[in-house]
Amino acid sequence: MPEGHALHRLARRQQRHFGGQRVRVTSPQGRFAHETAQLDGLVFRRAEAWGKHLVHRYSADTGGRVDVGPIVHVHLGIYGAFSEEPSPMGAPTGQVRMRIEGADIGTDLRGPNACELYTPADLDALVARLGPDPLRSDADPDRAWRAISRSRRAIGSLLMDQKVIAGVGNIYRAEVLFRVGVDPHRPGTSISRDEFDEMWADLLHLMPIGARHGTIHVVRPADDHGAPAYAVDRPRTYVYRRTGEECRLCRTPIAWQDMEGRNLFWCPSCQS
Repeated sequence: MPEGHALHRLARRQQRHFGGQRVRVTSPQGRFAHETAQLDGLVFRRAEAWGKHLVHRYSADTGGRVDVGPIVHVHLGIYGAFSEEPSPMGAPTGQVRMRIEGADIGTDLRGPNACELYTPADLDALVARLGPDPLRSDADPDRAWRAISRSRRAIGSLLMDQKVIAGVGNIYRAEVLFRVGVDPHRPGTSISRDEFDEMWADLLHLMPIGARHGTIHVVRPADDHGAPAYAVDRPRTYVYRRTGEECRLCRTPIAWQDMEGRNLFWCPSCQS
């Protein structure tokens, strides 16, 4: 499933392609046809992300407020993806839930976990359920700190809980905990404010890099041993998907376990 940086990158790309344009919106598959009929011919005002959720805002014209018109909420889940092609677009292939076509480019959405029409109240309710998103300027880290410091759940689980921090997935969870030297099994109540602040600052540093480049970069230059030290077609990581391999810092074998249904990776020495 894409982590939050990928959704923010996608939102920025779609804003560049469609922002301020009157667009065609259809549902070739038919499952979203009733909703797209209400959007077709409207102005695509804004694309933005909250964590792993993508939002498109529409209005009848280019003026006025952007927070009162129709809203499309998309959650890609594991299988969802957008594809692009120049306008005019060809006949759709596969199960296209939603097609957006602008003056120069169009995009097809296939296989999302959710693609639905929202009211502003629906969006407010969604945002209220999410924790702060490190990639948003309105993020309040104190909300995340309160949730973590009051919970006896493992910090490795809390960082993956979208109600605690929105947008963090398995890679950022594993890598940030390694970079700050925190054992993922420690309960939230044992995490100091200084440790939390270091985690938050690391997310503020790493996630914008991912959003800017489209790939996750977590290994510090001093620890980067070059391409031969990494598996092909995987992000360069300290611990993620490196079970049994030597830690890049201390040479202890990287450990793995299932934590609440997700793969957890850590260094038993550096994160003791």
